[in-house]
Amino acid sequence: MDADLPNAAQRRRAVTIAGHTGDLATARAALTDDDSGVRNAALGALERLGRLTDDELVAAFGDPTVDVRRRAAEVAATHPTVDLVPLLDDVDARVIEVAAWSCGEHESGRSEIVERLLSLATDADEPLVRESAVAALGAIGDERAIEVVIAATSDKPAVRRRAVLALAPFIGHDDRGDDVDEAIDRALEDRDWQVRQAAEDLRRITAE
Repeated sequence: MDADLPNAAQRRRAVTIAGHTGDLATARAALTDDDSGVRNAALGALERLGRLTDDELVAAFGDPTVDVRRRAAEVAATHPTVDLVPLLDDVDARVIEVAAWSCGEHESGRSEIVERLLSLATDADEPLVRESAVAALGAIGDERAIEVVIAATSDKPAVRRRAVLALAPFIGHDDRGDDVDEAIDRALEDRDWQVRQAAEDLRRITAE
């Protein structure tokens, strides 16, 4: 490499600065940099500038590097018209976890989203993915999720805590309200104190 050319660390720094100084050209050109860290920084810089397009974001969904796809999944939370289904089918659990969180931020009840989240909350190998999917289902509040969220209150502690909070929009549901109340009552006796605390908080909030 020519000694006069900036190395990857220098390019990352330049892109990060560009996001703070309004240097759109530098930030946008970095989207196709050879270094994944520079591409990652480019996503953040363009998002900071409010100039990251949906097409540019979707292109990053197919990046060969996990960290870039994960950053794209995070940034997608503020792009409600972007389809997150491809990231929910990513090969890496770290990407799926963040994509599920972004789905919750979108609060989209689109069938493809809800059905994939239901599957992840039930069958994903990684607890973090199940936890994120359950949280998203609670944020969306689609009634199709009631049974899955109730089932998640019997999962690992972190998932149980999230599932208890995710029951909030289903309290008093015409058909499954009693099942939801019973799940919360069980959580009040859970062996994990944080699960019990979540149930107590939920009861207090809904009583106000």
